[in-house]
Amino acid sequence: MEAKESFFEMVYEVVRQIPPGRATSYGAIARFLGTGKSSRMVGWAMNGSHTIGAKIPAHRVVNRIGVLTGKAHFGPGDEMKNLLEAEGIVVQNDQIQDFNRVFWDPAAELRL
Repeated sequence: MEAKESFFEMVYEVVRQIPPGRATSYGAIARFLGTGKSSRMVGWAMNGSHTIGAKIPAHRVVNRIGVLTGKAHFGPGDEMKNLLEAEGIVVQNDQIQDFNRVFWDPAAELRL
């Protein structure tokens, strides 16, 4: 269990550094952490991020083509979409428009 918690904490540390108005993917975070095949685990970390005390901007993490696959974990309605749009990101039909423009690559921006 400790290894899982450590991985989740590493994911949360990366997500905390995503600037407002930008978004990244589960896979980009996994690759940055050196675990390229663990994007699903990154998703589980995002699902659990709502239950910890620290603020994690999980709304900035989407799938590889910009779809808001985690939106159900933000409660009923369009909370994930609303949070992204409040930061200037355009979302239509639960997908970030012009995802390449807003994509934030932790491998290019951060160092382990």
